[in-house]
Amino acid sequence: MGASQSLSTKSIHEFTVKDSKGKDVNLSTFKGKVLLVVNVASKCGFTNSNYTQLTELYSKYKDKGFEILAFPCNQFLKQEPGSSQDAHEFACTRYKAEYPVFAKIRVNGQDAAPVYKFLKAQKSGFLGSSIKWNFTKFLIDNEGHVIQRFGTTTPPLAIEKHIKKALGEV
Repeated sequence: MGASQSLSTKSIHEFTVKDSKGKDVNLSTFKGKVLLVVNVASKCGFTNSNYTQLTELYSKYKDKGFEILAFPCNQFLKQEPGSSQDAHEFACTRYKAEYPVFAKIRVNGQDAAPVYKFLKAQKSGFLGSSIKWNFTKFLIDNEGHVIQRFGTTTPPLAIEKHIKKALGEV
């Protein structure tokens, strides 16, 4: 699952992750797209606003080269308690998510997913590299490089101007 990549990895496109059914997905399939990578949870106080706004952003920009990659995570007060498929079904049924919702991962600690080790190494947060809570967002350019990191309290719609700039619309 991408464990052979080191922090010298240059692009998110070099990673392979698992989808909600456990199938490998090579992130190189997203080359040329601007990405918003988000650790999501279904039982968080930020769930409704984030999923609602993520769906809105995706609807608006999916045909312009934008993709959202959602990674369910149960590391913060166990707010994503079900299976990977449960998390996928929740996002797609309740919030009409049409973007990929991958397998549950860890974003912090020794067992953090390699793709998250890469993201955190590229852009530290307010208090260092650790992910502080659910719905931390990483904006990635079309070449797979991290442009910016946004904390939980930054609503997805507040990132829209950065997305438009990354898509070349500004």
